[in-house]
Formats: sequence, C-alpha cells, structure tokens
Amino acid sequence: MGVTFNADEIFEMAEQIERNGAKFYRVVADKLPEVRQILLDLAAMEDEHEKTFADMRAQLSGREQEALVFDPEGKAQMYLRVIADGFVFDAKADPTERLKGQETAEEVLKIAIALEKDSIAFYAGLKECVPPRAGRDKVEAIIREEFGHIATLNEKLSAPHLF
Repeated sequence: MGVTFNADEIFEMAEQIERNGAKFYRVVADKLPEVRQILLDLAAMEDEHEKTFADMRAQLSGREQEALVFDPEGKAQMYLRVIADGFVFDAKADPTERLKGQETAEEVLKIAIALEKDSIAFYAGLKECVPPRAGRDKVEAIIREEFGHIATLNEKLSAPHLF
C-alpha cells in the first residue's frame, strides 16, 4: 500500500519548505553582501508564501483535514517533518554549503530557480498521494504559487541593471 496524505499534511510540509527556504536565503544573504538585497527579497517572498499556505490550510474543510491512516503515535507527523526538512531546503545543513562563496548574483538566482523547480517537483509528486476528496486541488494551488516564485526570479535574472 502506498503512502497517502491529506491536504492538511501537504500544507504542513509546504509551510515547512517555505520556512526552510526563507532561512536559506537569509543565511546566504549574510554570506554574500553583494547580492544581499536580492536574497532578502527572496526570503520575504518565502515568508509570504508560508502565510499564503497557512491561510489556505486554515480554510480546509473537515474532510480535507481528516487523517487518512490510523496513527495514534504521531509517526506520520515525524515522517512529514523529515520529508519537508530534507527534500528541498535541508534545515539541518548549512545553507551556504550549496555555494562556493564566489557566486555572482546571476549564479545565485539560477540556484534559487533550481531550488524552486525542486519544490514544484516535490509538490507535483505529493499531489499524486492526495485523493481528490482530500483536497488535491489545494495542492495544485501550491504548485501555482511556486511557479510564481520562478516567474519573479526569472524577472530579476532578466533585469539589465542587475549584472
């Protein structure tokens, strides 16, 4: 039997991924002062998306919040935290380990785009674990939000005054 998540669990993971992303961008901003403002702007975008996902989660129906498996010890919750912390932005690792320390603003933005693409792939995979009755359409909304991140990053990357 495969693992099945409800929309509430997916939104919990989405919120954690956004928190991890904001942390990544803030730590990197401290290490790369030449692109500090761009990275702080990205962190602020992650903060806003976390709020968006929290609001969406608060609007879930009772059915979308129902546990789909019996889990009296809360092990599913721990499993979800591990997934969210380790898949896209590893909360335990030093975020700057992804960087060599000599990256240009362009390279940092390309790394950010790659991380956002990883987020989309993660959510797209998880969407398949959420039955339609449990809020699959809400997961699709998360994916649309992440595409918005990429569009914003691409705009910044294309800005002639950046480089």
